[in-house]
Amino acid sequence: MQLEDVQHVTVLGAGNMGHGIAEVAALAGYDVALRDIEEELVQDGYDQIEWSLGKLAEKDRIGDDEAEAALDRVRTFVDLEASLADADVVVEVVPEKMSIKKDVYDEVVEYAPEEAVFVTNTSSLSITELSEVTDRPERFCGMHFFNPPVRMDLVEVISGKHTSEDTLELIEGLAEEMGKTPVRVRKDSPGFIVNRILVPLMNEAAWIVESGDATMEAVDSTTKFDVGLPMGLFELTDQVGIDVGYHVLEYMHETLGEAYRPCPLLVEKFEGEELGKKTGKGFYDYEDGGVQIPTDAIDEDVRKRLLAVMANEVAGLIGNDVADAPAIDRAVMLGAGFPDGPAKLADNEGLAALVDVLDDLHEETGEERYEATEYLREAATAGGFHGGDGVEGSDAEDGGDPFAAYDTLNVSVADRVGHVEIDRPHRMNTISGELLDELADAIDRLDASDDVRAILLSGAGDRAFSAGADVQSMAAGGADPITAVELSREGQQTFGKLEDSDKPVVAAIDGYCLGGGMELATAADMRVASERSELGQPEHDLGLLPGWGGTQRLARIVGEGRAKEIIFTAERYDAETLAGYGFVNEVVPGDELDERGRELAESLAAGPPIAQKYTKRAMHAGRTDAEAGLEVEAMGFGHVMNTDDLMEGVTAFMGDGEPEFEGK
Repeated sequence: MQLEDVQHVTVLGAGNMGHGIAEVAALAGYDVALRDIEEELVQDGYDQIEWSLGKLAEKDRIGDDEAEAALDRVRTFVDLEASLADADVVVEVVPEKMSIKKDVYDEVVEYAPEEAVFVTNTSSLSITELSEVTDRPERFCGMHFFNPPVRMDLVEVISGKHTSEDTLELIEGLAEEMGKTPVRVRKDSPGFIVNRILVPLMNEAAWIVESGDATMEAVDSTTKFDVGLPMGLFELTDQVGIDVGYHVLEYMHETLGEAYRPCPLLVEKFEGEELGKKTGKGFYDYEDGGVQIPTDAIDEDVRKRLLAVMANEVAGLIGNDVADAPAIDRAVMLGAGFPDGPAKLADNEGLAALVDVLDDLHEETGEERYEATEYLREAATAGGFHGGDGVEGSDAEDGGDPFAAYDTLNVSVADRVGHVEIDRPHRMNTISGELLDELADAIDRLDASDDVRAILLSGAGDRAFSAGADVQSMAAGGADPITAVELSREGQQTFGKLEDSDKPVVAAIDGYCLGGGMELATAADMRVASERSELGQPEHDLGLLPGWGGTQRLARIVGEGRAKEIIFTAERYDAETLAGYGFVNEVVPGDELDERGRELAESLAAGPPIAQKYTKRAMHAGRTDAEAGLEVEAMGFGHVMNTDDLMEGVTAFMGDGEPEFEGK
């Protein structure tokens, strides 16, 4: 079966994951059969799809017509045979118990079309074992969506022992058609990638507290405000559900051995039915204040211990050919919201140091989970999971892509436009210290390139241009005034490079453009935004103020009164309102933004570069000194009078043609 042959998708199970996957498939244009064992269950799932589509339309992420069309593509069933009649792909999303899933497939093989492909949405169970109860193990694989499927970009596509390459490529293509990022899991291994990293990390957090080596507050403070995870590990365990983590860990313990034995602290919570947020109490009491994580309880030993355990799991995956380091990093960033991938985090800490931590813990406790894998020792000797020293910049040195080494940006040059895309969709494209460094380097390179005549800024994904500074990862250092001052200056100088560039800069804004993200857009010469975009400077709501040039540049664009309104109220504004304020130059439908942003940048790139350069310089000089601005204007006017561009422009004008400016 080819991807274009897939028209009908059957989803077995209408619970949270099932109805979410059905909605994603319907939005992608597929006819969906949603089936569950009782009419009430399947109707509840359908109602949730209708509600979710309504919310997406309300937030302008999809149009009303698109929402209605997607809902029309969903049909509900209780009868299994009827639900499978037209299926090209069957997505099984029943409870995470091997016996239940096997029973389902015993029935499915009776009614599914002969060519249909089977996929299971499991977070840890064996793909191979499940495939062997069907009549088509070569057309069976894992397709692990993350919760909620409508919002989460990652899909792990997992190969079983018998899965064919054609099946894996088909399901990867299907995931992409659904707007997801597939990551290949090459070998059937408990926990696959994300849970294989995350669940042992959560278990180790519990062991740290169980052993009395640190408090829960220290663990969560360290993981949230030092490592930069989206939540503290105990907070995350409560959010996921202690029962969910426990069951995954129990399966890993059963299949992988003693290193994955659940911590007694987790067992106690599970048996006491204190399962986290959903029961009102877990590691935190949600009926008595909820999560309170101090920012000043960071413990260096906790960080090293957790990173060491995490590095060992990364090494286990790579060493057993489950996935390589880039795939692991991509999966965990997208699936768990890590600021950087676990392999990169471990590399940054230093693998040799982490091996020493494991060796010390193993000698002290004798616990198998601290026994360093052979591959981790090899990687430490080699300098890291990503190849050690000298990797960054090697492409440029070898005459290849000078931008290939960036981790937080996608940078390309085509048709005289240098396109800088912020590539942190797992963190709403928030701006980290690393991103500032890479952005400064990219702007310098683009500004110096004769092949670039205009710069285009955008954000990866469909949720944010940039939701601002990565405040969480900066919070620990933010309490130090000197560090904060330097951070402010770095952002000011980096964004200032865009403003000072002699080349026109266009910001294509889609989704959230908040705080530091709006300050970045403010440094552009022109801004085009999608209708669904939300813009604002919410720093005052955090007790902060714009620190990357926002107090200066915004007022120049919209006037001091409007700038004070935007900053003091900390309100969010739609794109049309800010177009009325003069901040946004043009508002377009969301599906037209990429094309319009590129079109505008290319039209500016076709303009006269010498005249553009002196125009920007004159306008900027005149901000504080009108006479200086006029002087730069006069000098620029005189300079362009002796250029080939002027003759080209005049000749084209007289002949009613299009000029081809060369910057000469």
